[in-house]
Amino acid sequence: MASPKKKLHGLVAATITPMTENGEINFSVIGQYVDYLVREQGVKNIFVNGTTGEGLSLSVSERRQVAEEWVTQGRNKLDQVVIHVGALSLKESQELAQHAAEIGADGIAVIAPFFLKPWNKDVLINFLKEVAASAPALPFYYYHIPALTGVKNPRPKAPQGQDCVYLLPPALSVPLQSQVRAEELLDGIQDKIPTFQGLKFSDTDLLDFGQCVDQNHQRQFSLLFGVDEQLLSGLVMGATGAVGSTYNYLGKKTNEMLEAFERKDFSSALNYQFCIQRFINFVVKLGFGVSQTKAIMTLVSGIPMGPPRLPLQKATREFTDNAEAKLKSLDFLSFTGVKDGNLEACS
Repeated sequence: MASPKKKLHGLVAATITPMTENGEINFSVIGQYVDYLVREQGVKNIFVNGTTGEGLSLSVSERRQVAEEWVTQGRNKLDQVVIHVGALSLKESQELAQHAAEIGADGIAVIAPFFLKPWNKDVLINFLKEVAASAPALPFYYYHIPALTGVKNPRPKAPQGQDCVYLLPPALSVPLQSQVRAEELLDGIQDKIPTFQGLKFSDTDLLDFGQCVDQNHQRQFSLLFGVDEQLLSGLVMGATGAVGSTYNYLGKKTNEMLEAFERKDFSSALNYQFCIQRFINFVVKLGFGVSQTKAIMTLVSGIPMGPPRLPLQKATREFTDNAEAKLKSLDFLSFTGVKDGNLEACS
C-alpha cells in the first residue's frame, strides 16, 4: 500500500461487498475484484465499508474481515485503501479504527452519527476526534452525506428558543436535523484532529463544497466529490478527486473525463459527463441504489456481487435487462460481433 503521507486524489471506487445468495460475505471474489478495478477500470484507490459496501448493515466482525481482505488482496496492486469506520457507537467506531491501523490500511473515514445526532460542529468534532485518536498514524477523512445522516440542514425552529423539537417527552427529545455544514466543520479542524486529511463530500450543495475549497487552499486537503453524475461541476469548483459507486464499472470512462479536464479540453470533458449522466439518469428513473449497483457490477464485470442484505431487496430482472440495454447503447459494454450505432454512444 502507498505511504499514508501520500495525498489521496483521482478516482476512488466505493467498493461493493460481494455476498452469496444466502446473505454471507463472499470473500473469495475480492482478489478478482481488485484485479478488475486496476486492469479494466484504471482505478487504484478504494473506499471500503461505506454506503455502497453496506457497511452499516454488517456486524463489526464482518467489517473487520472485509477490511482485512481488501488490504490483503490490494497489497502491491492498489495505491490506497481507505476504510470507513463510522458507527452509531463510539466504541465500535474506535475498535474499527484501531483495527484498520493494525492491518495496514492507508486511511480511515467516519460518517456522522445519525440516530442520536451531533447538533453542532463542536459536538461532531468531539466525536470524530475520539475516533481519530484510536488510529493516530492514519490519515482521517470526514464522510459528509447529509441526505442519509440528516447532519447538515437547519433544525426546525424550536419553541421559545429551546434547542429541541419535542416529538418525544422533553427528557428524551433530540434535534430532528443538525446544522453542521462541511464548510463550517473544516474551519480549524486540524487543531483538534491533527491527522485530518480531507473530506468525502456526498451532497449536491455546491455552495458548501465551493467554500470548503475556497477557504482551505493553504491546508492541501483532499476534497473528494461524492456525487458521480455531477463530478465535472465538482472539478470546476476545485475537487481533488472523487469517491463513488459508479467508478466500479464506469471508472475507465470517468478517467477519460478527468484526463480531458486536465488538458483543458472542456468540450470533451462535458461530453463524457453528459454521457455518464445519460446512464445514471436512466437508472435513477428505474429505481437506483445499492441493490441495483450490485446487479450492474455483476453484469459489467462478470464477478458475482450477489444480493444485498435486508432490508434492501434484490434488483429485479427487469431492471437488469433495461440497464444492460442502456449500457450497450452507450458503448459501456462490449459484445463480440455486435456493433450498436446508437447516436447516444460516447465518443
